[in-house]
Amino acid sequence: MNETILVVDDETSIADLVEVYLKNEGFRVIKCGNGTQALNLVRETPPDLAILDVMLPDLDGFSLCREIRKEFFFPILMLTAKVEDMDKITGLTLGADDYMTKPFNPLELVARVKTQLRRCKRYNKVESSPEENPEEFEFRGLTISKDTHKCTLFGEELNLTPLEFSILWTLCERRGKVVPSEELFEAVWGEKFMDSNNTVMTHIARLREKMHEPSRKPKFIKTVWGVGYTIE
Repeated sequence: MNETILVVDDETSIADLVEVYLKNEGFRVIKCGNGTQALNLVRETPPDLAILDVMLPDLDGFSLCREIRKEFFFPILMLTAKVEDMDKITGLTLGADDYMTKPFNPLELVARVKTQLRRCKRYNKVESSPEENPEEFEFRGLTISKDTHKCTLFGEELNLTPLEFSILWTLCERRGKVVPSEELFEAVWGEKFMDSNNTVMTHIARLREKMHEPSRKPKFIKTVWGVGYTIE
């Protein structure tokens, strides 16, 4: 395990604590205390995963996440002292893959880092047996390739996060069938679905936005109320 983790937090004690726990698990850790420095580091040498504090002295974590997502697709985990649902939704909408509030359990943070890295590797892995496991879907102007991890709609490349790509790929694999929200969550996130979990809904909304889909009458990803989602 030689993955590089970027930790962006202006609270030195927290950054140092996270570094200790991550290094104990074999990760390489790079730390910085502000968003501008972090963005320069990312552009110079992209990490395998980034942990971003929301409250930074110059460029806040949300803005930093937005800038990173314009160019890179590695997993992003947000940290914040705030507990409002709106902050969580904002982070996920901007492209974050996970979210933890302070104070947090360092062991849980490490576990979530490992989960995100496993997930990222899984969805970038090229499978064998193309007849049984197609590497590309193309229909109605939409093309999504598991081999290149790219998606285009009417010739325009969509800037999708790994989770957004995985959601769309899962729906394409089951095209014409309704995929329950619980099943979609467990297939993409690899975790047990909990009641009142709106993570899927948030990512679907962001995915539709990137596909220029009208929220009320989407042409591709349709909501089957009380059940889940389908792509036709």
